[in-house]
Amino acid sequence: MNEKIFKAYDVRGVYPGEIDEAAVKAIAKGYAQFILKSQTPSPNSQIKVAVGRDVRLSSPSLQQAVIEGLTEMGVDVIDIGQGPTEMIYFAVGAHKLDGGIQVSASHNPAEFNGLKMVRGGVEAISSDNGLNEIKELALAGQFTAAAQPGSVTQQDLTEEYLAFLEQNFAPASLPKLKIVANNNFGLSGVLAKQLLGDKLELIGLNDTPDGSFPKGRPDPMIPENRAETSALIIKEKAYLGVAWDADGDRFYLADENGLFVEGCHLTALLAQHLLQKNQGEKILYDPRNIWAVEETVAAAGGTALLNKAGHTFIKNRMKREDALFAGEMSGHFYFRDFFYADNGLIPFLLVLQMIEESSKTVSELIAPLRDKYHVSGEVNFNIADVQAKMEQVRQQYADGQLDTTDGVSIDMGEWRFNLRPSNTEPLLRLNVEGRSEQIVKEKTAELQQLLA
Repeated sequence: MNEKIFKAYDVRGVYPGEIDEAAVKAIAKGYAQFILKSQTPSPNSQIKVAVGRDVRLSSPSLQQAVIEGLTEMGVDVIDIGQGPTEMIYFAVGAHKLDGGIQVSASHNPAEFNGLKMVRGGVEAISSDNGLNEIKELALAGQFTAAAQPGSVTQQDLTEEYLAFLEQNFAPASLPKLKIVANNNFGLSGVLAKQLLGDKLELIGLNDTPDGSFPKGRPDPMIPENRAETSALIIKEKAYLGVAWDADGDRFYLADENGLFVEGCHLTALLAQHLLQKNQGEKILYDPRNIWAVEETVAAAGGTALLNKAGHTFIKNRMKREDALFAGEMSGHFYFRDFFYADNGLIPFLLVLQMIEESSKTVSELIAPLRDKYHVSGEVNFNIADVQAKMEQVRQQYADGQLDTTDGVSIDMGEWRFNLRPSNTEPLLRLNVEGRSEQIVKEKTAELQQLLA
């Protein structure tokens, strides 16, 4: 087994060269042994785990291998079939299961696949709390099959999940707005149409699920994906646009002019909206761009808590803190009312709530944040010696205020930046923010030259 497929908070690699059916079956057995060992107070009680998959062409056979690995270890499996990653979280949380595994490589290109794993209570499993142990068990491969194999039950939770969203997050009423929805060949747009199709005029883009991802990497952050969404918004004179990545756990919003909303601005806007009805609650945010969130949360009467980026790190901290909401610049948004997990449809529904309550356009809602908090957008670098380059940058700006929560963040007063290695790809990621657009442009160029 290729050890490199074990990342900071999930398993991911190229299929079949790096990750294949034998590998995920062994990982599933390691997961089962880990879950069985950690169950309290009855370690010998029957374990139930949900297993789902995304639309990738390799996902059905990998999901079957996961199911075989679990059942051979005596675990009962609830096969929820194909769906966005949040469906696994819903299955585990709503049905109080002992764990869940989603076969997915999120927004990576079509040749990738992987596993996202949670335990009971929708607690994400990362390198901090079990993934390394599962890795060692899988690599060792010393498993004893259960005397009684586990059962497999197929269960479609779509209607139950949509009813949950309708009851807890949908706006009471809306005008029939025209909205562009870029599904990126995944499944979130399909669910959005089932949930909102009779209330909104949803114009689908890349809306037929297709695991070959015919337009390339299914990632709404890359410029070419944003360009086609923006063009369709303008062509259709839509009220706004939305987009998801292939497994649906990241959400992106664009205004009526086709301009995408930065993740830090949307985090601040959602936090402000939620704090109106939840005064004094805690909000988590990541270190990439921080000023919009910190200042908006403080003004709204909340408490902002800085945390390392990454869905497992965010979720587990949220649970410890009983935080109301968390947002990442990458488009992940997490909700206490959704088992402290990330969800791609809830932020869409909350934006619709804001429009219903204010009758404002997205550009009007976001203007106070755009005008005050200027950001570069994420710039990525392929660098051989990441740590050496980060240390060089750190020394170059040694007179600034340093924070090492995640990578290197340095506050220079009128501007700041965060430089961090990706947890999922061999990249160094840069984000710059400043009190003016000009200083952001100047300092981004300065750092790009240093990192070139």
